[in-house]
Amino acid sequence: MLDELLKRPVIPVIVIDDAAAAEPLAEALLEGGMDVIEVTCRTAAAPEALARIKRAFPKMLLGAGTVVTPDQAKMCIDTGIDFGLAPGLNPETVKQFQASKTLFIPGVMTPSEIEQGLALGCTMLKFFPAGAAGGANMLKNLSAPYMSQGLRFCPTGGISLDNMNDYLSLPMVSAIGGSWLATQKQIAAKEWGAITRQVEAALAKAAEL
Repeated sequence: MLDELLKRPVIPVIVIDDAAAAEPLAEALLEGGMDVIEVTCRTAAAPEALARIKRAFPKMLLGAGTVVTPDQAKMCIDTGIDFGLAPGLNPETVKQFQASKTLFIPGVMTPSEIEQGLALGCTMLKFFPAGAAGGANMLKNLSAPYMSQGLRFCPTGGISLDNMNDYLSLPMVSAIGGSWLATQKQIAAKEWGAITRQVEAALAKAAEL
């Protein structure tokens, strides 16, 4: 699964309030050429939204973000997600996903957290919140001592079409997570065409590298 995820440079980070929007949202992403999605566990609609996407689009890479409790982790694993992410690094959550053989990408922002991730066998880490933590230059310097370990990063938070390639141009970055690709407001307003165009623009931008 990690190999498959590494082929996709942009991951839409989704906050969904109405599970009924899950299928048309996934269709809008697919129409734009993006077959991966991260639905964050920030709303009550997330469990049903994940289940609906899994059922309707089984070939889409389905991720669950903001997995911060054991119950959320169990729900995501039982749903059959392809990968999970968290804003921080909780060893118990890492072990819960490892036990189910489901890819998990914990969040880090310091050298100590990177080393903890390495000790747990995590080779892909989420740099969060990327923008507030110092951006691409911060990640470049933070990760430098660990490049020999083969680490890969997925920066998320404060990333946009304008700065995404600042991150993707770094050798340790395999993908970026972006909430601008399908905002909460756009999803609520069912602006599927706008979402498709945003996805197309992001993939075109990534292809410039």
